[in-house]
Amino acid sequence: MNRKHFISSLVAAGTVWSASSIQAAPLAKENLKKHKIPPFLKEGDTIAITTPASYIDLAQIQPALQLMESWGFKVIIGAATGKKDFTYGGTDKERAADLQLLLDNPDISAIMCARGGYGLVRIIDQLNFRQFVKHPKWVIGFSDITVLHSHIHHNFGIATLHSKMCNSFPEDWTKAEPIQISTILSIRQALTGEDFKYSVAPVSSNRMGRGEGPLVGGNLSLIANLSGTSSDIDTKGKILFLEDVNERLYNLDRMFWNLKRTGKLAHLNGLIIGGFKLKPDEPGDEFGSSIYELVMEKVKEHDFPVCFDFPVGHQRDNVALKCGVRHSLEVNTTESILRSL
Repeated sequence: MNRKHFISSLVAAGTVWSASSIQAAPLAKENLKKHKIPPFLKEGDTIAITTPASYIDLAQIQPALQLMESWGFKVIIGAATGKKDFTYGGTDKERAADLQLLLDNPDISAIMCARGGYGLVRIIDQLNFRQFVKHPKWVIGFSDITVLHSHIHHNFGIATLHSKMCNSFPEDWTKAEPIQISTILSIRQALTGEDFKYSVAPVSSNRMGRGEGPLVGGNLSLIANLSGTSSDIDTKGKILFLEDVNERLYNLDRMFWNLKRTGKLAHLNGLIIGGFKLKPDEPGDEFGSSIYELVMEKVKEHDFPVCFDFPVGHQRDNVALKCGVRHSLEVNTTESILRSL
């Protein structure tokens, strides 16, 4: 059977779990200190592709597979990838079992989610992370994958990679726009351990300042939805980044109030606002505030730096960000700089 369609030899190295045996298993606090950053990848290491949320056709992942192989990595595709259960990439049982197998396999160095969509929250409590904590690997994706980022960071303190997924790789690399090329290459740079900094043009609504701390964040809707759960994001002393898509301003306002009322904005060392592709207000029912005003209203009593229009989110300019890794954020009148430390 073609290795590009299903896991073959690597399955034997993993553990097959039944639905009843897959349980969430946060480790004791003393174990959280043992592994913070997964090993960076080197040539010959293996990246696995899976679909823990929505469905994707196998043909759509080929450009990503081919490009990552050209970087010198081995690429395998999980058994659930290509399966379809209505909107999902396989049934809950199939998606959980596939992701479990990849989390457990010590021969896999990174797991790239093929796409987001919806579905991770349905299976997150079925997953057992004990082997993952013993042999941590990079978990890659964004949007619905925010569930995994937040859950792993909150419970195990292990770094993950917020970045584009397989469905964002250009079909023809030679015809890709420069912004596509640079953002895709940022995935390789992050996975191989390159230090990086991102410089962003100034925005009048920015708040000047400098802060340091682990970088956390992702999709605002998911972060608000996870409040009060075992996957709730921890923001104290962190630099928080947020993005969202297809929401109206009133709904964003509600979610930012959630962050404020749950204390997630009170002890930040920095706030990064990425892409927010908005649905237009209904005529005659305009919200009356911009995204800039909406955000600054919630953080006006604090003094940490705030950076708007950062290149992260549901857009072509969506750079790779290492969640859980210490960064510095400097916002001044000429630029905003996010740098890994």
